[in-house]
Amino acid sequence: DYRKLDQNEKKAFDRILSFLTYLDSIQTANLPNLQTYITANEINLCLSIQTYQESIHSQSYSYILDTICSPEERTRILYLWKEDEHLLKRNEFIGDQYNEFLENDDEFRFMKVLIANYILEGIYFYSGFSFFYNLGRNGKMPGTVQEIRYINRDENTHLWLFRSLINDLKKEREDLFVPELQNYYREMLKEGVEQEIAWGKYSIGNSIAGLNEKMIEDYIKYLGNLRAKGLGLEPLYEGYKEIPESMKWVDEYSDPNGVKTDFFEAKVTAYSKSSIIEDDL
Repeated sequence: DYRKLDQNEKKAFDRILSFLTYLDSIQTANLPNLQTYITANEINLCLSIQTYQESIHSQSYSYILDTICSPEERTRILYLWKEDEHLLKRNEFIGDQYNEFLENDDEFRFMKVLIANYILEGIYFYSGFSFFYNLGRNGKMPGTVQEIRYINRDENTHLWLFRSLINDLKKEREDLFVPELQNYYREMLKEGVEQEIAWGKYSIGNSIAGLNEKMIEDYIKYLGNLRAKGLGLEPLYEGYKEIPESMKWVDEYSDPNGVKTDFFEAKVTAYSKSSIIEDDL
């Protein structure tokens, strides 16, 4: 199918996969740095699991590329940011937050990294995922779509983890959530949304069947409001309280465990252990 994609679909596929690979790679490298601030063992366990999953995601993207293109094309796509200034700018926003924390790991920069993670897990992935799901509903790249669905499910758990981290920290350290700082975090969220909208318009645009710039913008603004609400912040945009009607189909793809299939033809879609297996451990 990759060879049959039209020029605009192929260009979007390459750009978005390159960006997603970068996001998961930087997570794998930097999540352990956050654990120096975490004292709860169960949260450190969750972060260790997340680090493990992020490395699996990067490997999954590499597997997709190994399957559909030559080693030379794979390398070009993975390092697309070297020739694409827009992609480089996107990578730098999250990278700069991590670099600041590494250079000066005070509590404010720790909070900024938590918010950056929340943006990454809750906003940055979603226009990219919607592109792949749109291919799926057009009957293209079904293998890639299924890989993305598995990854999407993991990212949801990472999003919930960081939302809980931030909200619990709000109870413990009110000094890190004074109105001035809450407004700062809200502006970070809004910057993340604006970047994602600009990226969606650049990488997807109006030339791909089933998607357009208006759909992407409405969907990302809705997600931005949803993420702000999750942290108890004021909405970023007036309106956008419900998922846009034009994007409701995304939910059908982003919940792999909600897919109904014939029992004898169904594939495993969860990590959960079979109830048939019993042991005494």
